[in-house]
Amino acid sequence: MGLATTELRRRPGRFAVATVVLTFFSLLLLLLGGLLDGLFLGSTGAIRAQDADVIVYSSTARDSFLRSRLGSDVRAEVEAVPGVADVGGLGFTLLGATVPGENELADVAVAGYELPPTGVPEPPPAGHAWADRRLEDAGVSIGDTLLVGPSATPIVVDGWVEDTNYLQQGALWTTLDTWRTVQNANRPDAFVPDGVVQVLVVRGDGDLAASIDAATGSTSTLSVDDAVYALPGVASQQSTFNAIIFATLAVVLAVVALFFSLLTLERTGLYGVLKAIGASTARLFGGVVLQAVVVALVAFVAGGLLAWAADAALPGGIPLQLTVSRYVFTFVALIAAAVLGSAVSLRRVTRIDPASAIGSAA
Repeated sequence: MGLATTELRRRPGRFAVATVVLTFFSLLLLLLGGLLDGLFLGSTGAIRAQDADVIVYSSTARDSFLRSRLGSDVRAEVEAVPGVADVGGLGFTLLGATVPGENELADVAVAGYELPPTGVPEPPPAGHAWADRRLEDAGVSIGDTLLVGPSATPIVVDGWVEDTNYLQQGALWTTLDTWRTVQNANRPDAFVPDGVVQVLVVRGDGDLAASIDAATGSTSTLSVDDAVYALPGVASQQSTFNAIIFATLAVVLAVVALFFSLLTLERTGLYGVLKAIGASTARLFGGVVLQAVVVALVAFVAGGLLAWAADAALPGGIPLQLTVSRYVFTFVALIAAAVLGSAVSLRRVTRIDPASAIGSAA
């Protein structure tokens, strides 16, 4: 181990190429993961925040909020199901909004609700809303009156909430009546009568999904987690980005394996001498692993700083969101890839014969 650390201190240039390459991969992994998290969190916050056990759609909606419609008769049937404790209506409308003092429209999702999601207060007065803090980047301030949609329906911002966006649009949480007013004024082709909502959020006990669908015969009920992945594009984004991330990790492993295999080949004579004077294979291999871990650690720190700088420099419209969990995942994955990659050199170390290695070096 002492020899390995001494070489790192005295000959850092030997490891420069591997460090630079791994820094690039560390940056790439963090940016890919940050984009994945930004897309996921920005699209699903409004659903993840629901303080409910299941979400009920109309059976013809194909688990889409915007296509679903449920009337008061269905609500009564749901409320009568054994185990149901609370039922609330929920609806979304995606529109642009004029912000005072701003030239560009802000993308908003007007959300009408009854049961408050996590972090959202009770419904505000008619014509008012709680705004997701994402809209602050669009110039929205508390007390502003936003003119929503082509009909310029006014909504007053009463305060901020966090992580409640819907399909990358800043949420405005308001009453169901205000939501219907916005929907009907700006989307007359999708008119919503009084008493009609898009979905029902339900709290209760037991197998609610099966019980509700059996009782109504006209609904499709999902858990909140399933509803999150039923949102357009969420599942495909997750699978695509994860495939790219794990493919990148496979390349990292190959790079580490190649670098330390070549390094071990260069040290054949040295390892032969060390074995001849009693150094064990485990000790020599431990030095290789230590060097790989140190290189990966330096690369992670450098890549992390570059990712942080990129996050600060990129415009707010790019859905990059670097989270602590993403940094932790990238760190663990890089160290694991470094250890596994350096393990490839174990076969070379174990096969070194002191006599032949010293003879060839001479």
